Amino acid sequence: MKKTILAGAALAALGASVNVAYAQEAAAAKPDNEVSFNVGIASEYRYRGVSQSRFKPAYSAGIDYVNNPSGIYLGAWGSTIKWIEDNGATDGNLEIDVYGGKRGELTPEVAYDVGGLYYWYPKNTYGDIACNALYCSSNANTFELYGKVSTGPYYFKYSHSLTDLFGWETATKQGTSNSQYFDFGADFPLADGYILNAHVGYQRVANLSAANFTDYKLGLTKDFGFATGSAAYIAADTDIAYYVSPSNKNPAGKNLGKGTLLVSLVKTF
Repeated sequence: MKKTILAGAALAALGASVNVAYAQEAAAAKPDNEVSFNVGIASEYRYRGVSQSRFKPAYSAGIDYVNNPSGIYLGAWGSTIKWIEDNGATDGNLEIDVYGGKRGELTPEVAYDVGGLYYWYPKNTYGDIACNALYCSSNANTFELYGKVSTGPYYFKYSHSLTDLFGWETATKQGTSNSQYFDFGADFPLADGYILNAHVGYQRVANLSAANFTDYKLGLTKDFGFATGSAAYIAADTDIAYYVSPSNKNPAGKNLGKGTLLVSLVKTF
């Protein structure tokens, strides 16, 4: 597909884990129901290591609701993108993610998070026109289920698509539903409020193994009070034949997974 900063820049910037004991103390002081908003700007929108914004800056905004006693949450997040147009669409410069799930504890030391995430691309108009000898791109809208377990600073997350993965089909029109993403990471607290973020992920594209890739991230996050800032080196070992910009038919284009230093600023209120 073409997608890394989960479900976008804001979530990755704010995705630092806290230990369960701290989370329990914080939850005791929270109201039963909370609503928060976020806005952000990033030097680039990357998803699973792959540029979504053609190496250009991206702007985002989101809303989240959580019921603290039950751990049930709902949210929506949107970002500017470019890859829909790169696949031959006449329009399509926005991604909207709608998600919901439940968080809680398996044990006092192990937390969990399960839910579903729908990636919606308004004006996703390229249909079946973006075909070549390797693959076809159709409706990019995608639904995934996910599950996450964490302990201390460490976490593992698994995502499973129930639809074709961001429009991927083989050249013979085999679908890519049941694609999988494996996410291993850790967020280590450092001095002065900094957090070291480390991540490695593996994307398996069903029926299209040549599009599989591994992505990496190493960065720092800090809450400055007025906003949360992050800087990270991000890369993916993607095949340029499948992940290329500005056009998937342009062999001279840039590999969308090439390494980059990504910086972002997110304000939550």
